[in-house]
This record gives sequence, structure tokens and C-alpha cells, in this order.
Amino acid sequence: MSNVVQARPITGWSGSPDYFTMREYDGFVPEAVLDVLHGRAAIVMFRGMVPRDVCDAVTDRFWASPHRKVRGVEAPGFYLGAYSWNKPTARYLDESERVNPILRDLLDMPGDPMRRFYAGLGDVLAREGAHVRPASHGGRSAAIALLRSWHGAGEFALDPHDDDSQCADPQMADFERRHVVDHQVAALNICLENDSEGGRLVYWNVRPDVESKRALDVEFTGSPYPLESLSEYEAQWVEVRTGDVYVFNGAHVHAVEPNTAAAQTRTTLAAMMGFIDDQTVVTWS
Repeated sequence: MSNVVQARPITGWSGSPDYFTMREYDGFVPEAVLDVLHGRAAIVMFRGMVPRDVCDAVTDRFWASPHRKVRGVEAPGFYLGAYSWNKPTARYLDESERVNPILRDLLDMPGDPMRRFYAGLGDVLAREGAHVRPASHGGRSAAIALLRSWHGAGEFALDPHDDDSQCADPQMADFERRHVVDHQVAALNICLENDSEGGRLVYWNVRPDVESKRALDVEFTGSPYPLESLSEYEAQWVEVRTGDVYVFNGAHVHAVEPNTAAAQTRTTLAAMMGFIDDQTVVTWS
């Protein structure tokens, strides 16, 4: 007789087919980012937004950087930046202060994709009387970005998780991002390197409720969700290639598929964002 306990299906909110359908664009259409920030769309994709030479320049600097760190043991990934996940505000801001000059120097080049993205988003927000800036506390600012590359070889390179649970983490109750839980949390990913098979984004049409999070003990971390708990929900498997930029509602459970070739990597430049009031979008990493 088996002693394996099966995870019960999670419960939560699911969107309509129109909402959950990925909206694709050739190049950057910043107005579409507002559809995610305002909860009108689950995911938008800007195909080929970043030129290949810019992607290569950023990745070359990333892999050559002496500041690049390893995260994980059995399936290590590499990163340059600061993670806010599961840590107190002061520690995150300390790390952000150390790494922001390094990130600014690394991205100081023609065609900086972060600068281009936020310039476009800032223009369309201004039409609504709003603006975008890094989240802050006590005069100190969040990290401007996170460069990361996954090398997971299991079922997923990045396990099923959500991004809004961390916004409610009591360890960061004094940080501005806590107000994003009253709005929509959006994940920005700029694909700099992914030319092999695999590395797809897996995106489920469910935003788990608090009861499900508590049952799985992920209320403030959002990770991991057992795959069997997601079986009742539609999933999109999104092909992502070098130069693509995508923004999605991070409250939905999502994961990253591993690359099929061990020598290949999926490297992204990423950030999180969301409204904290009617006039302000804040970003963090």
C-alpha cells in the first residue's frame, strides 16, 4: 500500500480565455504593459525587441563579471543582482546598494534594454498621470535589475511558484512593495540568451488563494507548488528566444522548463513591478 500523499488541487482565481491568451507584438508596444499592470491581460510578448548585438554585449559582460554569483547547489544557477525573496528589508537594501553601481556599469551601453523599457513605460504612464521608479525605504532604493541564468536539469529549471506571495512577507512589511498586493504584480523578463530547444515559460491559469497557499506552506514565499496540484488548470507553454521581452501577471503560478542541451543556457534580465497607488508603479528585483 502506497504511503505517498497526493497534493490536493489548489483553488483560486482563473481568467477568461481573452485575458489568458498571450498577446504577441512585433517589437515593443509599451501600452500593452499597462494591460498587465491593470489586470486586463495575463501575459504580453514583444518578439525580437532587443537586437542580437545588444543581447550578446550584456551576456558577455555578465559571464565575464567577477561579481557573478552561484545560487543553488544540485542544479546551480548564476546571477548578478539582489534577490528580495524571503529576506528582511534591510538585508535586501544592503545588497541592492552594493550591486546597483555594478549593474549600472554593466548596462551602460547603447541600446540598454532596461532603460529603453522603462522609458517607454514611463511615457505611457505619464498619459495617466502616473510614473515608474524603484521601490524604496528610508532613502534607499531597490536593485534596478537581476541578471540570472538557470542550469536546472530536472523537470523544471525553476519550480512552479507565484510572485505575489512574497509581497505579503512580514519580513518586508516596511517595504513599499507590500502595497502591490492590492493591485497587480507584474514580472518583466528580457531574454538575452536562449538558442536551444527548451527553456519555455510554463504559465497556469490560476492565481492561488490564501487558503491554498497556507495549506502548502507557501503563503509568504510562493514556492514551490506541486505539479499535481495544478492539473485542473489550463497551462500555456511559451516559447522564448533571444531578444524577446515578456511581461506577465506574476500572481499566476509559473515555472521555467530546462534547456534540452546541457551546454545551453537561458539568461534573462529581470525585474518585478506593480502599482502601489493610482500614480506610482514601483520596481524591485
